[in-house]
Amino acid sequence: MFEKTYQVAPNPIFHDEGMLYVLFTGESQTPPSHRLGPKIYDYYLYHYITSGQGQFITENRTYKLSAGDSFLIHPGQLVSYVSDRQQPWHYHWMAFAGEQAEKLAEHTGFHAGSPVARSEQHEDSGQIGLYLQSMLQAFYTQKESSDLAALGYLHLIMAEASEKLTRQAALPGAESITRRTVKQMIHYMSSQYAHPVSIEDMCSSIGYNRAYMSRIFKKETGMTPVTYLLKLRIDKARQLLRERPELSTQQIAASVGLTDALYFSKQFRRFYGVSPSQYRASIQPPGVL
Repeated sequence: MFEKTYQVAPNPIFHDEGMLYVLFTGESQTPPSHRLGPKIYDYYLYHYITSGQGQFITENRTYKLSAGDSFLIHPGQLVSYVSDRQQPWHYHWMAFAGEQAEKLAEHTGFHAGSPVARSEQHEDSGQIGLYLQSMLQAFYTQKESSDLAALGYLHLIMAEASEKLTRQAALPGAESITRRTVKQMIHYMSSQYAHPVSIEDMCSSIGYNRAYMSRIFKKETGMTPVTYLLKLRIDKARQLLRERPELSTQQIAASVGLTDALYFSKQFRRFYGVSPSQYRASIQPPGVL
């Protein structure tokens, strides 16, 4: 009933070190009860299931998975995985490594205790499978440029997986949703502090009213969004005062989104007890005017 297939393609560019790189990718329709492991790998190995079902088994837990689900095997993790006897899975896979590989996995939301990204029923678009198929076709061309293309597909795949993992984390209750929303606010302010940031616009872009956002933000951080943004700007200014002595305090104020130099000086003193000029003078080496 299920015809076994198997194809794999290595990266045409050989890597044995580097920041981040894809080693190989492939796809297979497995036969019934097909098992791999128990074994360990010395690279990250990601699987995405396009059809069928099976089990992914770690030292601590067994996961029953089906179409749209994916799992990430971490280096040194003892695992095995076996396809279903009645509906053996078809999956795509890719292996990646490098100095930034662990950071990428953690940023996505994968860790040894949470190696599975599940797809909500009827919601999976199959986009990850298309990215993996495109990666496979790119490697088949044997062009050197496919090495860069593979990195692009790797990040697109991890972005899709991250969305699934984020939804999983939000399922147990409202607390995780609240924390995610506060993180969105912090990220917004951290990227926009040098511009005229409107708290109303920020709240609107995230999809909540200002009163609610201010309440949950203060509960999580101990500060209102307005105070957090102001402190972020003053902290960035303090860094510039240390690192960019050629800039005037007015230029530094403008660089962190505070166009009123007197207001900037007043708020700097509020947080650090001295004016910007006094702070800069206190950190200059002896003999420097």
